[in-house]
Amino acid sequence: MGRGLAKDFDSTTVAFHRDGELALTASVVTIGAFDGVHRGHQELLRQTIAAARRRSVPAVVYTFDPPPKVYFGKAEALISLREKLDRIATFAPHHIVVADFNQIYVRRSAAEFLAELRRLRPHEVIVGEDFRFGSCKGGTAQLLRQHFDTRILPPVRCGNGEVVSSSRIRLLRRSGLSAAAAALEDWRDIVAASPADRSGLPQLEVIGP
Repeated sequence: MGRGLAKDFDSTTVAFHRDGELALTASVVTIGAFDGVHRGHQELLRQTIAAARRRSVPAVVYTFDPPPKVYFGKAEALISLREKLDRIATFAPHHIVVADFNQIYVRRSAAEFLAELRRLRPHEVIVGEDFRFGSCKGGTAQLLRQHFDTRILPPVRCGNGEVVSSSRIRLLRRSGLSAAAAALEDWRDIVAASPADRSGLPQLEVIGP
């Protein structure tokens, strides 16, 4: 991720940070690749925003660039980083943290990731059940639960029972089923939604740079 990207990120409601920069006195955090910001990701974002509102603390979205599967050559990115940030910002979290997923970050242990997460003082962490972290995917959602109040959301499924996932969207695109893929991303309805449905979070206190 280029160092100039933060300057280009156009948002008056969301603060942009690189990994390790942000420290808070309290928060609700969701973590994931968010590639495509599809319906499953949107549920994570909605639940995080709602929990932050209930607790009157900032909402934080922690994501990666590139997505891990893209870095390891297992998939192509569904959208650019800029578009991903714009889509996440539509839900109006207070903060978006983007970790440079590179050869240095890949070697970070699960314990190092947990230490960074503690700087956000999360009252609650919300992740999907397939969430992994740390080198060699050593950290699981269950390990996260041993250190933080963690809510593990089940996968979102479409009408036929298929799990909504970035992999499913890629498969549909490769099969020429662009309309079906777009339905899983569901951005037409999101853009049409009232801004009041995605805002109203409390003000925040930031510590550090």
